[in-house]
Formats: sequence, structure tokens, C-alpha cells
Amino acid sequence: MGKALYFETLLTDYGALYDKLPLSAFVSRTDVNQNELLPLDVLQLWDCFDYDITVIKKPLLSRCEYFGKDKKMYAGEYLFTLDNCHRDQNILNQNFSEHDPEHKSFNIIELDNGQFAAQPNNRIIWRDSSLTPENLLQPDFKVCTQNYAVETEPKWSVGHTDEWQYKTEEEELDILKDDYVQFENNYKENLADYTRVREDNERYRHRKKIIRKRKNKEV
Repeated sequence: MGKALYFETLLTDYGALYDKLPLSAFVSRTDVNQNELLPLDVLQLWDCFDYDITVIKKPLLSRCEYFGKDKKMYAGEYLFTLDNCHRDQNILNQNFSEHDPEHKSFNIIELDNGQFAAQPNNRIIWRDSSLTPENLLQPDFKVCTQNYAVETEPKWSVGHTDEWQYKTEEEELDILKDDYVQFENNYKENLADYTRVREDNERYRHRKKIIRKRKNKEV
């Protein structure tokens, strides 16, 4: 926290385990050009935000280039991501790893010049032959300015029920209202059907009376 990424490294030729090495101490090959090596603050833009670190491998990501603080683009191959978190709630949180507006990830990139970089998302352009077009749009996004949460609304609660398909009291009331409306509509439809049948029966009986009277007159 408040420092660059430190790595502990086994130097096999010496049988020594050497710690507290920054990212600038490592290269991926032996034929690097010393004149092309970048300083640590260009390889890593931000210090760490906590002592807890999670390693993530983001699928599909591969070829990329990042915009350094020296205003130059550096290309390389994505390897994995280091992300800070504060997982022990018994320890006072004095950092920004859980504060979304300040949180950043460290995407580890093996650069074409043989070095390694650790850059946040908003400094990197990703390339994929099947997913990204040749001419990319210019990002115009805004940074995150708040912590998002969905359980902060006190009016929405299901603590009154143990039903598996739980609903709020308001939702239950809406269902009862819908059921009542459906019942009322069914009742009206059934009543209308009953009325039509009764009227048809009355007309039928009336016709039978007329026919019977006519027959009696003929007799």
C-alpha cells in the first residue's frame, strides 16, 4: 500500500531468494536493448492500494498497447491481472481498494521491448482480429464516481416471508388485486352467460306456449 508492486524472486544461479524487486527489475529475454528500457514510473502508473492482492486471468484478451505517462504508446502481450482488495474487515481500511472511484487494476503486459508493465484499464487499447475493427472509436467514457449497491433501498424488503418465490408486501398486495380483478371479470362473464341462457330459455318457453295455444285452437 502506497508502494509499487514488489516481487520476490528465486535467483537459481545463486540459490538466493531475493525480495522487494520492482517490475522494472525484470525482463522476458536476455537480448534486450538497455537504451530502450523504460523507467519504473512508465511501466507502472499507480502504487498499490492494499496489502491484499488477487490474481485474475481475463479470457480472450491478448494483444494490446498502453499509453504511458511519457505520452508514448507501448505494445505487448497481456499476461494476467493483479487486483487489490481489502478482505479482512477486522483490519481498519485506510486505502482505496474498496472505493470504486479510486480503485484501479494492474494489467500485467509483456512488452515487445522485453520488459513488463502494470497498467490500468483506461490506459490500454486491446486488439483482437475477430472482435475489434481496424479503426477503433475514440473512448469518451467518464470515470466511475460512486460505489454502486442494490440493497440500500429501505422500502424494498422481503424479511416478512419465508416463501421460496418471495415477494414484497406491496407485490403480494398487487397480486391479490389482480386476482380480485380477474375474479370480478370472470364473475361478470359468467353472469352474462347465465343471463343469456336464462333469456334464451324464457324465449323458448314463450314460443312453446304460443305453439301450444295455436294447436289447441285448431283442435
